[in-house]
Amino acid sequence: MFLPQLKYPLHTFSGRSIDFSRRVAVMAVVNRTPDSFYDAGSTFGLDQAVNASLHAVDAGADWVDIGGVPFSPGPALSWREEAERVVPVIAKLRAQSDVVISVDTFLPEVARAAIDAGADVINDTTGFSHPQMAQVVAETGVHVVITHSLAEPRTIYPRPQYQDVIGEVREYLQRKLTHARETGISGEKIIIDPGHDLNKNTRHTLDLTAGFSAIAELGYPALAAVSNKDFIGETLDLPKQERMLGSMVAATMCIMGGARVIRMHNIPESVQTVRLIEAAAGWREPAYQIHNMSEVNPPAHR
Repeated sequence: MFLPQLKYPLHTFSGRSIDFSRRVAVMAVVNRTPDSFYDAGSTFGLDQAVNASLHAVDAGADWVDIGGVPFSPGPALSWREEAERVVPVIAKLRAQSDVVISVDTFLPEVARAAIDAGADVINDTTGFSHPQMAQVVAETGVHVVITHSLAEPRTIYPRPQYQDVIGEVREYLQRKLTHARETGISGEKIIIDPGHDLNKNTRHTLDLTAGFSAIAELGYPALAAVSNKDFIGETLDLPKQERMLGSMVAATMCIMGGARVIRMHNIPESVQTVRLIEAAAGWREPAYQIHNMSEVNPPAHR
């Protein structure tokens, strides 16, 4: 198991602190969109989105990521309409839980509205595509997830080409880290994400999964967003609703390579996966120990 030397292991959010040198955070995905990648709009309603968020917390999620616009190509949505989707969910969830809350957006106006409603993190899957986003993060002092992607937001990027996908993603993230720090974002507020499947084909994403340690070596907590993605479906020839087991394997590979946040749909299974890895690493105790513990489970009389 690769243990990255984190520059800032302890991260403090509004209601919780996470020591990423000894923890892997499970981030639950809740999309308030009618055309979301995985749930096909089942959490588009406000009550459904809030309930899904609270159920994820009850199932052990450390973090809830709320989105109002999918990453996939499509027509632009005004920032006001996007904010109207995510802000009420954030506000209601914050009123009921101290869970870490992120908003999945690339628009600075949405980011500000989400922060005002109680969001702890801006999850920008476009790598600061909007020039004002880094400034918003710096001014408000929230966390940010810096993600590798190449296309303009919600546009097609046909047949992405890399000579060295791991090296190129790493170099991109290093540039963005430099930009973030120069803008005034504190290092203890930064998470990095190599962007599984984002402007990458299945071979590229498999290489990133197997070589995740090269991303974790940058010294910032690294996020792996692998849940039910196309690279799993194409590798195993499975539709979206049958990719849960592959998602757990991919998440485990990334954690063993140094990932410290996993972005997932299947929360109970993800929490079990993380807790077993943490226990094997010596970061947490088993729930109980009876097996071959003679003082607890004495041998039967012969």
